[in-house]
Amino acid sequence: MGERFDSIWDALEDTPEQAENMKLRAVLLTAIKDQISKRQLTQAEAAKLFGVTQPRISDLIRGKINLFALDTLVNMTVAAGLHVELRVLENA
Repeated sequence: MGERFDSIWDALEDTPEQAENMKLRAVLLTAIKDQISKRQLTQAEAAKLFGVTQPRISDLIRGKINLFALDTLVNMTVAAGLHVELRVLENA
């Protein structure tokens, strides 16, 4: 049987640091996409709300996570009216 991973990012990324970064980015990207859907925003409306271009919103909707830095996603999450909390835990 093959190696088991806690998440897809642990399997895909080269280092634990990269995997953790991608996990956080995925959570934020999903939260932003959910807000766009919940508010029924067009891509143009979402772009205006987040202070980005419509093509950037298209990239976000399509899940192009590699195109978004963690700080950019934090800024967009806050612009969506959401609060970001971070928990740091010791490895089990």
